[in-house]
Amino acid sequence: MTSLALLQRRAAIRFASLRWDVLLGGALGLAILVGLAVTYAATMRNPAEAAPVASLPMTQAKAAVLLAATTGDQAQQVRATGAEAEQINAALPFSGAPVQAAAPFMAPTGGTAYDRALTCLTQAVYYEAGFEPLEGRRAVAQVILNRMRHPAFPKSVCGVVYQRNSTPICQFTFVCDGSLNRAPAAGAWAEARRVAAAALAGYVDGAVGQATHYHADYVAPYWAPMLAKITKIGAHIFYRWPGAWGQRGAFTGRYIGEPNDPASLRPAIRPAILAGGETIAAADVPPAQLTFEQDKTIRRASNDVGGLLDTSKGWRLSIPDPQATANRARATLAAQEQSTPLPRDAATVAAVTSASSGSAALASNQ
Repeated sequence: MTSLALLQRRAAIRFASLRWDVLLGGALGLAILVGLAVTYAATMRNPAEAAPVASLPMTQAKAAVLLAATTGDQAQQVRATGAEAEQINAALPFSGAPVQAAAPFMAPTGGTAYDRALTCLTQAVYYEAGFEPLEGRRAVAQVILNRMRHPAFPKSVCGVVYQRNSTPICQFTFVCDGSLNRAPAAGAWAEARRVAAAALAGYVDGAVGQATHYHADYVAPYWAPMLAKITKIGAHIFYRWPGAWGQRGAFTGRYIGEPNDPASLRPAIRPAILAGGETIAAADVPPAQLTFEQDKTIRRASNDVGGLLDTSKGWRLSIPDPQATANRARATLAAQEQSTPLPRDAATVAAVTSASSGSAALASNQ
């Protein structure tokens, strides 16, 4: 083999070796880039889309304890108020689990049911957070809808807002403390109504996730450490149920509409409310049933007393048989068509005429 051929052979071997090195290096670099892209995507993922957090299912015994602690008399018990409560609340750590946004809720629009849902949700937003930041008002609306979908609460918006309305201690303070009997500020009410309408149209406040509870930062209720602390917005601290009961998969309740009129759900003004604080004028107390002129959101006739059946009275709905009704109508008509012989005696005719005129005069004077 000549020296020229030998040089060409060596060059070909080196080139082939170099080509494999380049290919291996390129493949390695591509693998590194793919790994970095996956890592970046994982860090930028929306918390609401993150994989569900593994948690233990809620036992019936624990659920009963939580419900007892967060409703009724126990819910009103606080460890501290004022500055001491603020310190206790600040010391309670936030949950490290990702906050999963709730699924959108779309209320059927139009009709009485929607008007009632909008009224109740507007009341909750206004009286609970009417002068909080916009985020705080949206968070309260989201809590109402979260409760409505959770098995521990009623399945209507008004049912959630007015839960325990027949007891001295309601789930929402404004229902029982006489706030509903005072006219709201027009501007704040209109803003609360817009927030409520957006929530019923599918708006989701992702900041509070699956929160079902909140309280003002100047009180420290005993139940707070039993729940998962999510976030603080304005003057309110928001919580969700612990474990699987507070995860998105637990919110499977189905909306049943609004069977109750908000006006009929208002509790009576109690003497304790009238005795303390500012006086409520009689003119400021709304009637038990509002007319359409008084409340344009309630679509019903002025003579409609509510359309509710009080089963405690033992009343039963009775629909008459159409055939029997028709038979009675024909019998009545036949009796009316029978001719009655008139008196022929002149004195009798005069007596009958005089009696008829006297009866007519008496009726006209009544």
